[in-house]
Amino acid sequence: MNAVALVALGTALLLSACTAPPPAMTTADDGRGAAGLDVPTPALLAIGQVQGRGGRSAHVDRQVSIQGVVVGNFAKGLQGVFVQSERDDGDPLTAEGIFVEHAADAEPRLRTGDRVRVSARVAEQGDAQASLTALRETVIEVIGQGRAAVTVLDGAPEAAGDWERYEGMALKIGAPLSVSGNNGLASYGEITTSFGGRLFAPTEIAAPGVAARRLDEDNARRTLLLDDNRTSKNPRNLWFLNQELSDQHPLRAGSELRNVIGVLDQRRGSYRLQLTEQLDVRQQARPPAPSVAGDVRIASLNLLNLFNGDGRGGGFPTERGADTFAQYQQQQRKLVAVVQALAPDVAALMEVENDGTGPDSTLAQFAAALNAAGPIHDYRVIDSGERLGGDAIRVAMIYRHSRVRPQGRAASLTGGPFAGRSRVSLAQAFRAGRGPVFVIAANHFKSKGCGREADQAQGADADQHDGQDCWNAVRLDSSRRLQAWLAGDPTGSGKRLQLIVGDLNAYAKEDPVQVLKEAGWQDAFALMQVPRAYSFVFDGQAGRLDHALLDAPMASRLRGAVEWHNNSDEAGFFDYRQDPDGDPYRASDHDPILLGFDLAR
Repeated sequence: MNAVALVALGTALLLSACTAPPPAMTTADDGRGAAGLDVPTPALLAIGQVQGRGGRSAHVDRQVSIQGVVVGNFAKGLQGVFVQSERDDGDPLTAEGIFVEHAADAEPRLRTGDRVRVSARVAEQGDAQASLTALRETVIEVIGQGRAAVTVLDGAPEAAGDWERYEGMALKIGAPLSVSGNNGLASYGEITTSFGGRLFAPTEIAAPGVAARRLDEDNARRTLLLDDNRTSKNPRNLWFLNQELSDQHPLRAGSELRNVIGVLDQRRGSYRLQLTEQLDVRQQARPPAPSVAGDVRIASLNLLNLFNGDGRGGGFPTERGADTFAQYQQQQRKLVAVVQALAPDVAALMEVENDGTGPDSTLAQFAAALNAAGPIHDYRVIDSGERLGGDAIRVAMIYRHSRVRPQGRAASLTGGPFAGRSRVSLAQAFRAGRGPVFVIAANHFKSKGCGREADQAQGADADQHDGQDCWNAVRLDSSRRLQAWLAGDPTGSGKRLQLIVGDLNAYAKEDPVQVLKEAGWQDAFALMQVPRAYSFVFDGQAGRLDHALLDAPMASRLRGAVEWHNNSDEAGFFDYRQDPDGDPYRASDHDPILLGFDLAR
């Protein structure tokens, strides 16, 4: 910086200070500015004074000077450093650290442990509700070496807003943290963690409304995002893991982290700990394929938009799913491994391309791939015609013809919410050996996303802020129509021994599930006393979107209900787009359900 620029900067600082009430102007200790020139600077304020007790500084757009020690040098990744006071100001409600904008190639070149004096303008980075107090347009002087205390936290704060008092400070988490979500691990170097065990979706546990909101607030209090102090996408290395991400060390949700050390940041709407040390990871093991008692095994699984292009190796990228034929082959290979491991006699499938059941269809080719892979070679497709409704995806069924026999033709539920929102439901009657006829109804209700523009949720379908998100009215209508349809015996096989399975896009305590329970349908996982069941992880919270509901006669024959957590706890790093192994882990984003019944006699 030349002398003219420095004088201009000093004039700007002086004029800005004249418009605000901070203390009178002074110079640096030797009476000269950072470059040895007489440049007036604002009197020193404690970092806690700049931060203040609220979420935003009272000094925004004012010129201030602070002094402290660099505790997080993230100039390369975040274009700045965190500076913390060497001495606490005695107020537990004010943070002792602050973010100082400073490019990686700017002078002076800073290092962790540098004692610095910074003169700058106070700003807030981010939106008004979740901003980071920062110093910008900085003049920085290194004045020695120092050390700031590391604050040890042995538990979560009392409220989510209490994280603000630690903003910009070096922290060590004294308690173990659970990995609750890893969706951003490979893409952004982020891990969603939680104090006191993993997080569950509020409406999986509590009724929508007040009770769910309380749980949501508690989840926010317990959540701490860990970050790699970079903003780049798809980082080349995950330096903070003590073991490279692999099949042997997959960092599944449910894993435990210790030795968590970093600096508390607030960025992209979340408090996050920018890590400064490697993590001590206690891996949650991958579970093997489960088994259930009973003589008939029924599965329900989501195929994650399985599309096969034109069915002859071309037509990629598809409307959904794989971008290339090679990706499709890998996706199918992983899904085949899942079904063969579960060995169901009947499987209800969600998110299959809606292109019929002919030889070039995705469904027919999936069944063929299953039989070619083995060890089970006798899967067949329930023929429901050319297309099932107007959606790009559909529900479907496959079965082992040596184990069960379809009774009559499949029936489908169309119209109303199934005409353009929920996917058309499919029901098929089966019989095993000399046992009774039973009916399986496969379903996939409208998702929770609110949509955009012309397709945006309106009125009762808009988010009511009770924990059920958008399109709840459509899902509730879908449940009521499904109940009435099955009560009318659509397969003509009798009204006994019926099973509802599939992705209802509603957690266990939400209206669409509750209305079916009130009509007499029984939860298979409650009957088998499965604790904290879940099939899906979203935003670091686990819950059940995938359900198995039985009428009373079917419930009397239930012998087992399990979820295979081969998908929801896995990082996206292991999906078909990247994983060359063809193993059954992260074959989808939903976990499959496996049920066992006595139905063959």
